[in-house]
Amino acid sequence: MKTPLGFKASALSCGIKRSGKPDLALIFSETPAHAAGVFTNNKLFAAPIRVSKAHLKKSGTACAIIVNSGNANSFTGRGGFKDAEKEALYLSKALGIEAKDVLVASTGIIGKRLALDKIKNAIPRLIKALSKAGMYKAARAIMTTDTFAKMASNRLSISGKEVIITGITKGAGMIAPDMATMLCFIITDANIAQRALKAALKEAVDRSFNCITIDGCMSTNDTVLILANGRAANPLIDIGSKSYYAFSSALSALCLSLAKMMVKDGEGATKFIEIRVKGALNNAQAKKAALAIANSSLFKTAIYGENPNWGRIVSAIGSSGVKVKEEDLKVKSSSLKKKDIYVEADLNIGKGETVVYTSDLTPEYIKINAEYN
Repeated sequence: MKTPLGFKASALSCGIKRSGKPDLALIFSETPAHAAGVFTNNKLFAAPIRVSKAHLKKSGTACAIIVNSGNANSFTGRGGFKDAEKEALYLSKALGIEAKDVLVASTGIIGKRLALDKIKNAIPRLIKALSKAGMYKAARAIMTTDTFAKMASNRLSISGKEVIITGITKGAGMIAPDMATMLCFIITDANIAQRALKAALKEAVDRSFNCITIDGCMSTNDTVLILANGRAANPLIDIGSKSYYAFSSALSALCLSLAKMMVKDGEGATKFIEIRVKGALNNAQAKKAALAIANSSLFKTAIYGENPNWGRIVSAIGSSGVKVKEEDLKVKSSSLKKKDIYVEADLNIGKGETVVYTSDLTPEYIKINAEYN
């Protein structure tokens, strides 16, 4: 898979995970890059988010992202915040850059202090292992309950210059909009204004990661970060231009592809479900109804059991608070025997429409989460 110019990545095991599997990743831009991020709306957000938000606010640029899995560094108090700051500082000194140009992310168990010494000791090896082909290794290192590494790439042409966007993500459980329990890191060699990058990322997240749900639970660590280093040497992309819409569309398509991978890898999932609600009063009402269906445990268990009990859809829509009349509502679906399932609910009262994605709820989901520690 071809990746953007001027980026390298690496991954290794530093000992955070007891299994010995890779648990530390680094993404590095050879030149300073415009940066933007979208984070969880959970009020109890983790220490790495606090640090990354502060660094983004200072300059809107970054050169590196360091990520660990196995420990969320969340609900760890002031000590956890200091750990995240030190992590950025250790890496910045080793790379010869400023600490504000390092973004930090973590995922894993909540409530335990980070094994900072293990990360500090691994940083020299992590930097030495940087390579242009390292993104897939990074995708594997950020996994927790995921069963496969999630990576995608998209290309577009801007004024004759090839622009590449590549992303990796993790997430299989505790998935709900605003955002799903997930980490996502995107790199691009596009020459794009920081304000345009920020706007395009927000649009892409709204169209993708905020349209998926597995269990309706929101994490403390959800993070999407993007770096754009301009190495494609295309004319500057800014808001309102044709090139902005082309870039924004390509970024949204990439994020949706990664989001769908997350749903297909949902903990214990056996079905991938696309839910379309149309005919709502407006798009917001349509999304509200669609998420009510997608987050209904009764609906999701019915899909697992291949039981066409549409009363569960009707009940979910009715309890969502959207405007709907019994005589207007129409529900249909594809065969429940298949792995990929399509469900449509037409409220027949307006032009509002949306699509969300979810998975079924299975006994395996309970087993995975009962044993997760």
